[in-house]
Amino acid sequence: MLDLMQRFNAEMNAGPAWVVIWVNIMVVILALAIPFSFVRREARVVLIGTLLGMVGTMMAYHHFGYQRILGIGHILFWTPTVIYLWLRRASLRPGDTLSGKWLVLAGLVMALSLVFDYADLVRWLMGSRGA
Repeated sequence: MLDLMQRFNAEMNAGPAWVVIWVNIMVVILALAIPFSFVRREARVVLIGTLLGMVGTMMAYHHFGYQRILGIGHILFWTPTVIYLWLRRASLRPGDTLSGKWLVLAGLVMALSLVFDYADLVRWLMGSRGA
């Protein structure tokens, strides 16, 4: 698995700089799910969704290589996570707690990533196989 992740990172780093920057932003923000998961159930859901999304992405990379379909891991696991956060929005309390602010930010980051992922999936289904 480590070798697979290293190959993935090498291919990603060879691509556009904005992709590398965006992925690093996502990693930093979503990694905060670890400490927040000790105090918020919603953060545990984000943590599980994040981990499953990573595994799904690595599985897609293993089967297809570095192609536009890689976002399928996010689509499968982050879509329900974002929907869950949306449905729980009234209880997130972003004005009252740091964890609430982070949950809103994490949901926005996942949602924005999903915009790219769904667009890439459509492009892949239409025959554009490159990254």
